[in-house]
Amino acid sequence: MTSDVAPRTARTRPQRPARSWKAPVGVLLFLAITWWAGSDRFGVGFSLPDLLANLERGQRIVSELADPRWQAWRSLIDPFIETLRIAILAALLGCSAALVAALGASRVSAPGLRSYLASKGVLNVVRAIPDLLYAMVFVAVFSIGPLAGIVALILFNIGVVGKLTSETVDGIDPGPVEAAQAAGAGHAQVVRTAIVPAVLPNYIAYSLYAFELNLRASLVVGFVGAGGIGQLLQVALSAFRYDVVALVVLFIFAVVFVVESFSIALRRRLV
Repeated sequence: MTSDVAPRTARTRPQRPARSWKAPVGVLLFLAITWWAGSDRFGVGFSLPDLLANLERGQRIVSELADPRWQAWRSLIDPFIETLRIAILAALLGCSAALVAALGASRVSAPGLRSYLASKGVLNVVRAIPDLLYAMVFVAVFSIGPLAGIVALILFNIGVVGKLTSETVDGIDPGPVEAAQAAGAGHAQVVRTAIVPAVLPNYIAYSLYAFELNLRASLVVGFVGAGGIGQLLQVALSAFRYDVVALVVLFIFAVVFVVESFSIALRRRLV
């Protein structure tokens, strides 16, 4: 009786792969670029001894930062309420305008090529300018106060939420859009009944994310006089009160952590 099992062939050891020259060249290139960026002649003059010397001179500042002035917590309440108002108003107004800009900046929902190019261009320009520069310009226009911070963060929200929402519109399922068009719906009806409901959960999630960013960004714009708790932080830094600076930083960290945790839980339910 013959066996149908094929004879076992001898297993040959796989050939060792050849050494690649890309990894050593990449490491050398990385080291060369790092040296070029930090050298005194070609770069910024980075020096490790100078860095260590500055760290030693900063021991007093570090010691004050490690001992926050807990007694001054009452002075944070009013600036924080102002920061919260700035973040809420900027999120509501900026994200509302961002939805309109996003619908115009997507080929799926734009009414025409001119509208698409104009909306896309506006979002690119708004997003290219940092929020701190916006704050400096509007402080010069509206003077020191929360109005400058609100307008700066409105434009910041338009750039962030508009970009994310327009990309979401580009990736929606084309089936409902084609069905609405086949039923004879006009452009506005297609947008209202097929496009907006499809992107609404993501848009709300992006708006909540923008509100989180506003709390952080208001700290930065406050440095140039745009109101909020950032202005208090700038005054404390100017007076070299690093114990108050530490208290402000810890307070902002706690608030942002609570708001971010709530926002993440809410976004998970929406998306």
